[in-house]
Amino acid sequence: MAKVSMIEREKKRQRLVEQYAAKRAALKEQLKDTDLPLGDRVRLSMKLAKLPRNSSPTRLHNRCQLTGRPKAYYRKLKMSRIKLRDLASNGQIPGMVKSSW
Repeated sequence: MAKVSMIEREKKRQRLVEQYAAKRAALKEQLKDTDLPLGDRVRLSMKLAKLPRNSSPTRLHNRCQLTGRPKAYYRKLKMSRIKLRDLASNGQIPGMVKSSW
């Protein structure tokens, strides 16, 4: 189980990404316009830089929904390999059977 502080930090980052997504996209779209004078583009890039760092989607890290584990994460199932194996062994995931021989 991951530390609660790490899970909460990730949730905070997710909220910031959602909050600033529109503003960040608008600034990036304006920066792509090559017809703008250089001074205006520099001002736009400074505005983009002043946004909170954690509002960038690249700062997000995938974590298991059940335990918060950051490694061995399956995107399709949104859980770690360990929890996936436990649930499959207990028969709690429909259609999934743990192989044994």
